[in-house]
Amino acid sequence: MTASKKIYVAGHRGMVGSAIIRQLLAAGQANIVVRTHAELDLTNQQAVKDFFDQQRPDEVYLAAAKVGGIYANNTFPAEFIHQNLMIQANVIDSAFRAGVKKLLFLGSSCIYPKLAAQPIKEEALLTGQLEPTNEPYAIAKIAGIKLCESYNRQYGASHQIDYRSVMPTNLYGEGDNYHPENSHVIPALIRRFHEAKLNDSPEVVVWGSGTPMREFLYVDDMAAACVHVMQLSAEQYQRHTSPMLSHINVGYGSDVSIRELATLVAQTVGYTGELRFDASKPDGTPRKLMDSSRLSSLGWNAKIDLRQGLNITYREFLKVYSA
Repeated sequence: MTASKKIYVAGHRGMVGSAIIRQLLAAGQANIVVRTHAELDLTNQQAVKDFFDQQRPDEVYLAAAKVGGIYANNTFPAEFIHQNLMIQANVIDSAFRAGVKKLLFLGSSCIYPKLAAQPIKEEALLTGQLEPTNEPYAIAKIAGIKLCESYNRQYGASHQIDYRSVMPTNLYGEGDNYHPENSHVIPALIRRFHEAKLNDSPEVVVWGSGTPMREFLYVDDMAAACVHVMQLSAEQYQRHTSPMLSHINVGYGSDVSIRELATLVAQTVGYTGELRFDASKPDGTPRKLMDSSRLSSLGWNAKIDLRQGLNITYREFLKVYSA
């Protein structure tokens, strides 16, 4: 990595963005540009254009997004599709017009059909109906992939741009959101079991039947994968992708049931009460395991297993929760 490169990380305060910053700093990259939401509203087209015209970064990591769990996606669908579409369109177009040659767009595994064959290959994109609970968010992320591909197809040769996309599986770790209603499954369970332990609660109720299978990737592994993908040569990347199927899955490689996950989180936190599953609550997709063989063939595999990752995450949670 060339330390003199000017790199803009959009969404640097989020879980993934902050992990990317840690990876870049560890690699010796010091010239990193960031802006808080108060300093730069990425849904404001003119503000984003002005920022890129002024800063003219060499590379962009587009990790900014409005994110949330099943409850948030169900409750605020208009906000999820509108804000994410605006962020992506503004950043990608302004980056192109400011001469940015390399950009990495971060999507989500929810782009794939609800009943996609498992493990999910990149080729499953647009082959079936999406999971209804997060369809608006998924549509926005699919649009982000197609924005990158379309700019590459139209301007790749003439302007030497190389815009790439990575699709992470379910992420967790340092910097996660522990809101009691708007968080994803791991941070929600950590908070619920921690508070149950403090209150000596006899049982904890977990949403759903406990049978859905999920894959989880520690966020620092995801950030390492992002930097790895950005450092690949154009020849390497193009050899493993195609112009209209250019995204790359990023996963751990194995999954667990929500029941197994809840049990593991309870053990990590030290909660010894009963677990009860409320099957009246939505389960979401029955199974979601990514096929990450494309990324593996490009020389990257995850390093942090779920038990190790949960231990690290709980230690980080305690710092935030007690603050």
